[in-house]
Amino acid sequence: MTANVQVAAILVSLGLLVLVVELVRRHQLSEEHSLLWILCALALLLLSLWRDLLHTMARWLGIFYPPALLLLVLIAFAFIASLYFSVITSRQRRQIERLVEDVAVLDAELRDLQRTPSKEPGGEGG
Repeated sequence: MTANVQVAAILVSLGLLVLVVELVRRHQLSEEHSLLWILCALALLLLSLWRDLLHTMARWLGIFYPPALLLLVLIAFAFIASLYFSVITSRQRRQIERLVEDVAVLDAELRDLQRTPSKEPGGEGG
């Protein structure tokens, strides 16, 4: 890996880390969801800084151009994050459907109560 590629990889990794921290600080990304992105940025940073680890892992995986491993790691994390957020979205969609059903039932009950004439207290048998 050339020095230029290593510097670019380090800058991208640090940029991702800073971006995630800033999004959490501005409450645009929850802490719960930021963990995955922070792990991704740290893994990329580790591989970018520690060239021997990158070369060893690339050789072990049969990758002839070690910086391609950085892209593979990034794609793998993006895939994992996408799957994770799809699971969260599916869960939230089910919760929203249940809430819509509950609101519809409560709305129907409220309309029934409004149509039923109310009885005055003490008006019967009193």
